[in-house]
Amino acid sequence: MPAVPLRDGRFFNYSTMDNKLGATLKLENGMEFRGYSFGYAGPCDGEVVFSTAMVGYPESLTDPSYSGQILCVTYPLVGNYGVPADGEDEFGISRNFESDRIHVRGLLISDYSFEYSHWKAVKSLDEWLKEQKIPGIYGIDTRELTKILREHGSMLGIIVPDGFTRDFPIEDPNLVNQVAIVSCKEVIRYGKGDKKIVLVDCGVKNNILRCLIRRGVEVIRVPWDYDFNTLEYDGLFISNGPGNPALCDKTVGHIRQAMKSDRPIFGICMGNQLLCVAGGASTYKLKYGHRSHNQPVRMVGTNRCFITSQNHGFAVDNRTLGEDWEPLFVNMNDGTNEGIRHKSRPFFSAQFHPEATSGPTDTEFLFDEFLSKVRG
Repeated sequence: MPAVPLRDGRFFNYSTMDNKLGATLKLENGMEFRGYSFGYAGPCDGEVVFSTAMVGYPESLTDPSYSGQILCVTYPLVGNYGVPADGEDEFGISRNFESDRIHVRGLLISDYSFEYSHWKAVKSLDEWLKEQKIPGIYGIDTRELTKILREHGSMLGIIVPDGFTRDFPIEDPNLVNQVAIVSCKEVIRYGKGDKKIVLVDCGVKNNILRCLIRRGVEVIRVPWDYDFNTLEYDGLFISNGPGNPALCDKTVGHIRQAMKSDRPIFGICMGNQLLCVAGGASTYKLKYGHRSHNQPVRMVGTNRCFITSQNHGFAVDNRTLGEDWEPLFVNMNDGTNEGIRHKSRPFFSAQFHPEATSGPTDTEFLFDEFLSKVRG
């Protein structure tokens, strides 16, 4: 069949649908899913997790919190609005992506859209994955896969296109310090303002930087293991990040030192977990984690409820919080911790993403709460 002209001058070639390369998703429990390869035609392995977000795959794929993971997107149609250009905003931060590269190890979807249509798009999802050497599979039953992951929990998996060989055992990414992989390697400064905020980069998303800079402060971004207590600053921010918080002892030690002063502290996602550990609490691995744009949380002691964006596989055990701490938010689906606060000092955190892009921004006011404490 000849190529069909499209409105924007490109052509849709039906032969791209015929030249399919088979691929297999292997799970550690022995189950296999057959589909077709797209993106980079090579094998990969990692922890298989799922997200129920309906939009935002450019932002999700570049979220450092997905480091070490193969992502299953439950929304059936993916790729239909392509991929935007990577340009910088007025702060020197990427306009459209949450970091400088894709962090998922592989992508699993039901129906791949061979043609995209969006005014900001410059390439297809397939082309983008090829450029960054990220394998994908389409045409598998993502509903069935998600049911398995919900029942048995997140598990290790391998994507193997036809013609390649890869099998178990594989390395468990939860036993590797993923934060050290994604954190910046040197101190970076952004913006200008009346106050200095140290941001501990555990895998920070770009929109977190943007939310702080827009509020008129100088942001000092430091690596995950950097002793920021040697710096002059007015407030401490601990970012989101991937993997197991138990592997970030160096960060926890620096946070404990910072807690000896009364300078405000605010943590998001991994930052919530590390603040809790620094305060004496413990964390545990969730069965299949929270990865979506629609997690309902309630502010403890009130009837205020919020719809939040989340991406994490570990949680804080509320039972281990010390007497000086209390839960700030609770998840309305499963009752898990969604944030803490100190009863007398200006320390608090949120397990969800108040800056979410894409996703609801119902809780972005938490940045204002933090900076109001910084400015006194």
